[in-house]
Amino acid sequence: MIDKLQLEAVITDDLSGKRLDQALAIVFSEHSRSRLQQWIKNGTVLVNDKVLRQRDQVHSGDRISINAELPVESSCDPEEIPLTIIYEDEELIVLNKPAGMVVHPGAGNREHTLLNALLHYDPDLNRLPRAGIVQRLDKDTTGIMVVARTAESHTYLVRQLKCRKIKREYLALVTGVMTAGGEIDQPVGRHPVHRTRMAVVEKGKPAITHYRIIKKYPAHTLIRVQLETGRTHQIRVHMAYIHYPIAGDPVYCGQGKSPRGTSNLICEAVKALRRQALHACSLGLTHRVTGESCCWDAPLPDDFQSLLQLLDNE
Repeated sequence: MIDKLQLEAVITDDLSGKRLDQALAIVFSEHSRSRLQQWIKNGTVLVNDKVLRQRDQVHSGDRISINAELPVESSCDPEEIPLTIIYEDEELIVLNKPAGMVVHPGAGNREHTLLNALLHYDPDLNRLPRAGIVQRLDKDTTGIMVVARTAESHTYLVRQLKCRKIKREYLALVTGVMTAGGEIDQPVGRHPVHRTRMAVVEKGKPAITHYRIIKKYPAHTLIRVQLETGRTHQIRVHMAYIHYPIAGDPVYCGQGKSPRGTSNLICEAVKALRRQALHACSLGLTHRVTGESCCWDAPLPDDFQSLLQLLDNE
């Protein structure tokens, strides 16, 4: 499906002399710079009824008209799947994703995803890229996510993520007893051999993870993690890289391995979790419309909470 889009504007004095793509980025800030540039290349942007190049200057009084097409999200169907909404308004939705839910449809996962659920909850999201989803959580990572409800908010949130202005914090239970918190600044990219995994690799993308100790146990440590970047599997890869993999992680912790000093009870409890003990617990951002600093928290899921109670009682 295609959504027709018609936009019009007149260049004001303060924009006179700017490049066409620069002026459009200011006038139509609800759309990304790359999208506007593509429209210019496609000839769907007219300046005084003429097609210009990105670098051409515009002048005060120039008439801008755009007749473009936006792809509508039709790759999956709406599904009535319960969502735990933490906060919502006309601009965004903040929700708590459960374990086992895939965020985006993919090979072998065309149904029962968060995107399917969002399209049912708010059908208008089909007019936004990926139904407004601007960040990802792994299938078995639980916790807080933000979803845009308007094109303006989608562009804004994507830019905020790239500029590292959205605060994301996680709780993780790692194997081994840490002595101090710290920072991991190592590039993350596709594993050179196991292509479904990520790894610290020289030519990977920059990735920075901060962590601090919350509580120590006989063979584990509960930490709070803050991301500067958002690479695929970043926390899981970084913690395994420094030899403190996340407990229960089926990919990066190793099959059936338990740290020395782990009781049989805890070993069984970690196995029963059947996933990595990782939870996105807090999200902070500046609201696009109100300008207010907002922060939301997502409580630990029951299985993670039960594991911590067992550790506390040991």
